[in-house]
Amino acid sequence: MQPGTTWSIDQLKQAVAPVRAGRKLTPKWPNGARVAVCLSFDIDNESPTLAQGITLPVPLSGEEYGAIVGLPRILALLDREKLPASFYLPGVSAVLAPEMVPEIMKSGRHEIGVHGWIHEDLPALNNASEEERLLQQVIDYVTKAIGKRPVGNRAPSWAFSNFTIDILRKANFEYDTSLMAMDEPYELMSNGQPTGIVELPVDWIQDDGLYFGPTGTMPSAELVFQTFREEFDRAYQEGTMFMLTMHPHVIGHRSRIGHLEKFISYMKSKPGVWFATGEQIAEFVMPAARAK
Repeated sequence: MQPGTTWSIDQLKQAVAPVRAGRKLTPKWPNGARVAVCLSFDIDNESPTLAQGITLPVPLSGEEYGAIVGLPRILALLDREKLPASFYLPGVSAVLAPEMVPEIMKSGRHEIGVHGWIHEDLPALNNASEEERLLQQVIDYVTKAIGKRPVGNRAPSWAFSNFTIDILRKANFEYDTSLMAMDEPYELMSNGQPTGIVELPVDWIQDDGLYFGPTGTMPSAELVFQTFREEFDRAYQEGTMFMLTMHPHVIGHRSRIGHLEKFISYMKSKPGVWFATGEQIAEFVMPAARAK
């Protein structure tokens, strides 16, 4: 069935209106920087598997790798390079490996945002009150764990329900990083009105899981990082933003972390690269978002 084929023009406009892109918000970056780079990590670990009710030991062990091996390797690399990063955390991941949070926060450079309670599938959930309950649960958990309320949201699987935008507004997030309408910061609109939320967009092209996950189609890490490098080069040329999304249980493997290290060295070799957390980028562009 294709019900959209019978919709009127008004119905089509109404269908897309709840979440739309507004103005571009890319400013002049601080200290004359040419590009803003956010290294982001979704600490999914076992959460998506447990959300499906799967308790088989082998897949869970492969995801536990993220907490035991992947994250320490990533944090060690960031410490050597003295770089900040944003970590988006399902609450259940932290419940199962609570040592991760203090390790992330130890350097004082990194941000922790929220990524659902158990990496729940929000469209399948299709329940506003339950979605809000789960979001508030992870907000409360992260707030207690880090001593401040998280300001950034990344929806599990980058998937909004029909209720998500209103729930995020109610929760007073400064920014979201789940949508894909641009490849630079933009104003998030709902039904023709500004939401006050900055969108720091993501893209599957810049996600390690697309290539290296269980259904990934590109076995060569060199080719994957060539794609990442080409995305960065264009962002640098255009003076916008490069948002790279990675997962500790994916990128943390031996054959991949070395390529990430080389890629970081490549970006650092360019003049005018501002490495920042999502929170820092959002706060920098916020004045433009609030300007009428």
